[in-house]
Parts: sequence; structure tokens; C-alpha cells
Amino acid sequence: MAEAHQAVGFRPSLTSDGAEVELSAPVLQEIYLSGLRSWKRHLSRFWNDFLTGVSPASPLSWLFLFSAIQLAWFLQLDPSLGLMEKIKELLPDWGGQHHGLRGVLAAALFASCLWGALIFTLHVALRLLLSYHGWLLEPHGAMSSPTKTWLALVRIFSGRHPMLFSYQRSLPRQPVPSVQDTVRKYLESVRPVLSDEDFDWTAVLAQEFLRLQASLLQWYLRLKSWWASNYVSDWWEEFVYLRSRNPLMVNSNYYMMDFLYVTPTPLQAARAGNAVHALLLYRHRLNRQEIPPTLLMGMRPLCSAQYEKIFNTTRIPGVQKDYIRHLHDSQHVAVFHRGRFFRMGTHSRNSLLSPRALEQQFQRILDDPSPACPHEEHLAALTAAPRGTWAQVRTSLKTQAAEALEAVEGAAFFVSLDAEPAGLTREDPAASLDAYAHALLAGRGHDRWFDKSFTLIVFSNGKLGLSVEHSWADCPISGHMWEFTLATECFQLGYSTDGHCKGHPDPTLPQPQRLQWDLPDQIHSSISLALRGAKILSENVDCHVVPFSLFGKSFIRRCHLSSDSFIQIALQLAHFRDRGQFCLTYESAMTRLFLEGRTETVRSCTREACNFVRAMEDKEKTDPQCLALFRVAVDKHQALLKAAMSGQGVDRHLFALYIVSRFLHLQSPFLTQVHSEQWQLSTSQIPVQQMHLFDVHNYPDYVSSGGGFGPADDHGYGVSYIFMGDGMITFHISSKKSSTKTDSHRLGQHIEDALLDVASLFQAGQHFKRRFRGSGKENSRHRCGFLSRQTGASKASMTSTDF
Repeated sequence: MAEAHQAVGFRPSLTSDGAEVELSAPVLQEIYLSGLRSWKRHLSRFWNDFLTGVSPASPLSWLFLFSAIQLAWFLQLDPSLGLMEKIKELLPDWGGQHHGLRGVLAAALFASCLWGALIFTLHVALRLLLSYHGWLLEPHGAMSSPTKTWLALVRIFSGRHPMLFSYQRSLPRQPVPSVQDTVRKYLESVRPVLSDEDFDWTAVLAQEFLRLQASLLQWYLRLKSWWASNYVSDWWEEFVYLRSRNPLMVNSNYYMMDFLYVTPTPLQAARAGNAVHALLLYRHRLNRQEIPPTLLMGMRPLCSAQYEKIFNTTRIPGVQKDYIRHLHDSQHVAVFHRGRFFRMGTHSRNSLLSPRALEQQFQRILDDPSPACPHEEHLAALTAAPRGTWAQVRTSLKTQAAEALEAVEGAAFFVSLDAEPAGLTREDPAASLDAYAHALLAGRGHDRWFDKSFTLIVFSNGKLGLSVEHSWADCPISGHMWEFTLATECFQLGYSTDGHCKGHPDPTLPQPQRLQWDLPDQIHSSISLALRGAKILSENVDCHVVPFSLFGKSFIRRCHLSSDSFIQIALQLAHFRDRGQFCLTYESAMTRLFLEGRTETVRSCTREACNFVRAMEDKEKTDPQCLALFRVAVDKHQALLKAAMSGQGVDRHLFALYIVSRFLHLQSPFLTQVHSEQWQLSTSQIPVQQMHLFDVHNYPDYVSSGGGFGPADDHGYGVSYIFMGDGMITFHISSKKSSTKTDSHRLGQHIEDALLDVASLFQAGQHFKRRFRGSGKENSRHRCGFLSRQTGASKASMTSTDF
């Protein structure tokens, strides 16, 4: 998502004022500290699992083993082969009357040792099994005999009911690729976008790097990979996110949307009550590890480490580096409404408040007539300021308003009750959808606390949204939570016929606490400057949402193609038509096949994709020729995606090499050039991970419409997309209004054209273009006609606020 912007802005040698700052810590010390942090996380997770009774396996399994040993001993059998007698001899002699007790203690100690050895053996065996990636490289829909055998063994060693963190000790570590392979792949990726002269110069720099520096830097990375959990993820979090001095708004946050066509209730307080209750139900399941681990293709577990910081988490600003503060628990949320802050409890006698009680509390906030104090209304604009500026102001704020600041930063999450409506409208559907996206991404610059892990945004007409800070986790984690929230608050909790939450209010609950900010005079000017900067940044972002409804995943599946690769190649065609040239393209791919893995970059602008685009723009090329080139481009993209997922990508390896070179004070012109590149097209797919929560056949509108992020470059685009059910794709496009080279609406039109042109290459897709031309909507802003979309049974459940 927004990580591409952070990666582009990554400059570990510069502060916000441009002064040089060297990484002075010795590299061995930094590697040692990385490993130390890893082991602390392991021990903390182990202790938490032990307290919840799930580590390293169920206590019942130990009890069963102990009982079996006692039974064998009673039958005068010795399953320990004499070891229990040795243990008894080592135990203190408490006299003859305690002889039986010594036997029980010996059996318990032997059972514990045997139990631990068996669990350790299972973890090692499962880790070896999970290191196999042959299944990922097999053709889609085909499974070889070795892979079938591997899958059967994984299921055997995984147990019957794995919990969220059950696989964490068995996940393999992310491998360090061969530096020669990484450099070769890099040169291959930049060849389509460089002139012959520039490419030759880059190749010379690459060869000099391989000859002089690569082996030394690689040795340090291998050392770190043996000692720490992941050779790159902690540095990625620190240098790309936490050391960035740019404002979080637009640069390091992304948004998630509500249902596109449906609003379950028009009552703001009711929607907030159900949503908050659903979110806290998710947190409860998360704490108890009742969320099933994510299985890729239904068989390969992914790392769950990022789930730990969803709730009770705040990014605290620092002058040179931020840090992430995570609390074990929090029983309140911070609420913002009309410039006022409230602390609202979510529990009563350690039990979660009902949705109706939460609605009652939110309604009390909405009905509170008290005005905002001077400068309180715009206080949150400080979280949208450059990080160094906000860190300095926060020091004064913590002294003068410590209680109020702690109530916000220590909350489970932040809730913003917006005074304006949002979402799709009949009068101007395209503009209203774009305004909805912009409100979620940036708001008014002072109505979101951007430091919180996420902000729940509830608009006055009941529409929902999410603004997520990026450093603590990647989009699939918050997306998983958001799917659960939408499905739970709509289908399980539900609403009464009058739109309120089900149940009864609780008049005994105390009023939400109005937070008091004692703001010193010197902070007033800082707030004004931060607000001015936030408004400039917000007003410069051009957001555009394109619901494409002529075809979706089902058509692409019938063409026997990867849906993601189909879209990526179509985006190359659309961008070329928009800009008239090719550019480096960033697509985010996950590396959660490995312990504490985060993301890798797929460089989607390949030579094969460029050949296809040129053929599509060449009138002399026939459809069969273009189709053949398209399939080659899709196959190449699939190969790159699988390589990235299996730890054989390019960018994270080069990033880690660059960090080591900075610690060693080695100047590498090649690595410097690599990290000065601009990603003018940043893309990401938002996966739908829990389709079982939604009935897309009977209620196709009840699926999240995805989300988006800001552009990675001042003259580039940010494009995310989500497959809504089987027949719709929603694109979220962003760019900077200050750029004369980009236009989000123009690119949206090119994307629609590109999708139709690519689909028409297939015999099954030629009727889409005929339908489009026959609809008479060639000149409309959304020419795919989502206004006339028929959704069957789901239309009957729409409220007056729906489109």
C-alpha cells in the first residue's frame, strides 16, 4: 500500500533539515541487537502462550502422556527404560512414607521432558516441511505427487485445530538470496525504462559493486539471518517507517472503505456502536488466539506476528526516530467530534458493553452541546505535521496535558464522528465517491489522530471507513480485521427495524469523559502551522474511485489466467497510454511465508509487458499476436511474484545491503543509484481473505469496496484494486494535483479502456466491448455503467442513504 512512498523517501543519511547523520553503531553491534530483540519477542510470545494454555501444546496432551506413563508404571512396565529410577535417585529422600510421592514426581519430570522433546521434534519437522516451496512454482491447478505428499505431512504435523500463533515456531527464516542473482534481476528489471547509455553505465556500476563490496556486505547479512528472526524486516520498519521525518498523512497511511452500495443504518451512533463492538470482539478473539491462522491456497500457513499490534498501539514521534508503543490492554476508545476529544469506556465490570450501550454513549457525545476549547479543534493536525516538529511539540504537550494525551495514545483505537455525510449518492455518484475516498485518506487534516494504529471514521449518514497507520503492519492484517468487522456488525449483530442497535440502553453508565487540554501559548502557533501544512497536503491529493462492473475475477478465471497478473499487465497498458512512456512499477507482495516477513517488491514493468503494450499500440499487430504476447507477459509476472513470495526478490535484499554499507561507512555508487529511483506507478491488490463471511451470490453488494493510498512520487500514481465478488473490480487511484503530468480521472479512463481492450483479445471477452459501445456511455466519467448495476436481492435491503 503506502509503503512505496516510504521506500522512495528512504534516506537514512538525512534529517528533515538535510543535515548528514551517520549511522555510527558498529554493524556487529546492530546485528547483535536485532537478534536480541528477536529473542525477547520469542520469549514474550512463549510466556503469553503459556499463560493462555496453548504453548507449546495443549496441557491436556501433557496430562494424557503423564497418565499413560503412570498406567504403565502401575502395570509394572517401564517406558523410560530406567530413566525414572535415575530421576528418583536424584530427588531428596523424604522418608519411606513419601516413597510414592517420589515416584509420581519422577514420572511427572520424565513426562515433561518427553513431552517437550516431542513438541520440539514436531516443530523442527514442521519447519523443514514449510521450507519446501516447490508447490509455489507448479502450474495453477496442478499438483505433483511430491507436493501432495508434502501437503499430507504438513496436515499431520500441524495438528487438528491450529490457533493463530501455532505455526510461529515452525516457520522458516527468510533466506538471503545470492547477491549475483539479485544484481542480475535488478539489471533485467530496469532495462525497459533506461536508455542504452544509462543502462550500460548502471551495468558498469553493478559489476564494480560485485567485485569490490558485495561479498563483504553479503557476509554480514548471512550472519544476521542466522542470529535474528528476519534479516530485513526490523530494518525495514526502522529505516523506512520510523526514521522517516515526513508527515504520516497521505505518506504513510492508507484507507479502507465501507460497503459501496449499502449502508445498514443511517444512524451515526448506531453504526458506531455496532462497529466498535465488532472490533473489540475481534480483539477478544485475537487475545485468545481464536482467529484461525491464514493459510495460503488453503495449505501453507503465513506468519501471524503482525496481528499482535493491531489494537492498543500508537506510533510515538521522536526527533530523529519514532517508536511504536503497544499496551497489553485498553478498556476505552478516544473519540473526536466537532473539535472535542472524549474518553469513552468500552467495558463495564471487565465485560464488553453491548452494542446498544455503546450506541447510547456515542449518542451522548453527539448530543453534547459544549464547544471546543481554543485550538483544541485543530490539535490533531500536529499528528499530520513533520515528525520532528510534532516530537518537539509533544514534549510540551506531555507536560501540560499529560492525562488527556495518555487517554488518546493509550486508547484501544481512535474514533472520529464526522459531522458530514459521505459515500455514494444519486446526484453525483462519481464525485461523491471520490470525496469519500479523500475524506478517509486525509479528512480535513485535523480530525484524525494519525499516530494511532487505526482510526475508525463514522460519517453522519452512517457510512464507515478506516484510516490505518502503516508502520506496525501491512494491509492484509487490517483488511482481515475490517472484513470481520463489516460482516459481524451487519450480519451477526444487526440492527432493529428503526435502525438502532439491538438490545437495550444502560442508563447507569457514566457520561463519556470530556478531555481537557491545557495548551500553553507556545503550542498555539505550532498548531496553526501544522494545520496549514496539513491542508496544503490534503488539498493537493487527487483521489478517484473506479467501480468496474463489466467483468471480474470469474471471467479472468475462465481465461485460465492469474487475476492479479491480468490487472498488472492491463495497468502497464493504461499507464503507457496516459504518459506515453514506461516507468518503474512497484507492486507489493507479501513475504509472510517466513517468520516475521513483511513485503517484497514485484517490478511489474518487465520487458515482456512492454512488448505486449507496444503490440497493442501497433495497428499492424493482430489480436492473436497480441494475445500471445499478453500470455508471455502474464507468465513473466507470475514468475516474479512467486520469486518475491519465496524470498528471492530484488528490493529488500538491495535495501539490506545498503543499510550494512551505511553502518560500515562504505560508499557504493550502485546501491546509492538503486535507492534514488522513483516509483511513478505504485500498485497493490487488496485481497478478500474471508469470503465465507459474505454471501456474494445472494448479497453481492455486501463486500468491502477496498481502499487506497497516496502516490509514491510527486509526478506518479498510487493504484490499488480489489475484486468484489466474481463480477466487479474497484480501483482506487491517487495523484498530486500540483503535477501537470498526472490526472487520476484520466488514468481511470485509460484503465477502463485497457481492461476492455485486453478482454477483447479473448473470444469470451469480445462481447464486453460490444456491450460498452452499445450502452452509449463512452463519454461518461464511469463508462462501465455502475449506475445501472443490478444487484438482485440485495437491493431490497437498501436504506434511503444508499445509492
